[in-house]
Amino acid sequence: MQSTQVDRAETGTDVAARGSAHAGAAGPSGAPASGGGLVRRHLVAVLLVVPLLAAVALAAFAWPAARSGPRDLPLGVAGPAAAVAQVEGQLRERKGAFEVHRYADEAAARDAIEAREVYGAVVVTPRGLQLLTASAASPVVAQLLQAAVQEQAAARGAEVRTVDVVAAPASDPRGAALTASVLPLAMAGIAAGAVVALLGLAGWTAVAALVGSAALVGAVAAGIAGGWLGALTGDWWAEAGALSLATLAVSAAVAGAAALAGRAAISVVAATVMLIGNPFSGASSAPEMLPAPAGTIGQWLPPGAGATLLRSVSFFDGAASLTPALTLTWWAAIGLGAVLLGTALKSRGAGAGRRPVTKNHGPAAERKPVAAH
Repeated sequence: MQSTQVDRAETGTDVAARGSAHAGAAGPSGAPASGGGLVRRHLVAVLLVVPLLAAVALAAFAWPAARSGPRDLPLGVAGPAAAVAQVEGQLRERKGAFEVHRYADEAAARDAIEAREVYGAVVVTPRGLQLLTASAASPVVAQLLQAAVQEQAAARGAEVRTVDVVAAPASDPRGAALTASVLPLAMAGIAAGAVVALLGLAGWTAVAALVGSAALVGAVAAGIAGGWLGALTGDWWAEAGALSLATLAVSAAVAGAAALAGRAAISVVAATVMLIGNPFSGASSAPEMLPAPAGTIGQWLPPGAGATLLRSVSFFDGAASLTPALTLTWWAAIGLGAVLLGTALKSRGAGAGRRPVTKNHGPAAERKPVAAH
C-alpha cells in the first residue's frame, strides 16, 4: 500500500512538472511561443502581396490607357486612282497607324463600314475630301479619324465633309453606357459562378443554374441599356442573347475551374477576367487602339468578345459577329463541360471510397484462435 501511494505521488509530481513546462513554453497569453513568428510571416505576406496586386492592377489598367493610339486601324479610301494614291501615301506616313483598304467608290466604302471591315473611309470627290465614319463602332476612333483627315486637308488647303454612316444613338453619343456594361456583366458572371461553386451545386443542376442566371442577367441588362437608357438600338432578343452569352462565358469558367481545381480557382479566373479581360477589352475605344498584344488578348477573353458582339448585333445587324460569338460559346462550353466532368470525377471518387471490404472466408478464416486461460 505504501508503494502504491509513493507511485501516485511521483505521478502527480511528473504531471505538475510537465504542466509547468508547457506553461513556460506558451507565454503569458497562453499562445504558443511560435505564434509571434506566425504573425510576422502573415505581416510580411500582407506587405508583399497587397503592393504586388496594386501594381498588377495599375499596370493592367493604366498601361493600355497611357499607350492608346491607332495600330493597323482598318481605314478605307475610295475615288479616282491618282487622287487615292496621294491620300494613301499621306496615311502611310503615319507608320503602323492605319491599315489602308482601297475601294472602287463611295458606295463600296459605305458597305465596308456597315460590314465592320473598316472603321471609316476617305472618299475623294470633285468637291474635295469626304470622310465616312461610324461612331457606333467607336466614338473615339471616329473623332481620331476626323482629326487626322482634317489635318491632312488643312495642309492642302482643302475642306473635309464628314458623314456618320452608322451613328451612335442620340441618347448615348459617346458609347458610355455600352462601355460601362462590360464591368457589371463580368462581375455578374463571377458572382454567379462563385455562388454555384460555394453552394456545392453540381452536375446538371449547376448547369441549369448557370444558364438560367445568365439568361436573366441578359434580359435585365438589355432592358436597362436598351429599353430604359436607349443606348442599344438593335433587336432586343439579339442584344439579350449577346449579353447572356457574355455572362455565361464568365460564370461557366468560374464554376468549371472550381469544379476541377477547387474553390481557390475562383479567385484565379476572377482575377483574369477583371485584371486582364476588362482593361484589354477595348470597349471604350477599339482593340486596334491598344498596345500589342493587349488588343488581341482582350478579344480572346469574355469582356472583349462580349463588347464586340454587342456592338455588332445592336448597331450593325449582326455584321462581324461570328468570331466573338464563337469565342464566348467556346468559353461557355468549356466551362459547363468542366462542371460536368468535375461532378463525374467526384462521384467516382466517392463511390470508390464507399466500396465494402471483402471478407476472407477461406480455411484460414475458419480457424479461430484458442482463448488463453
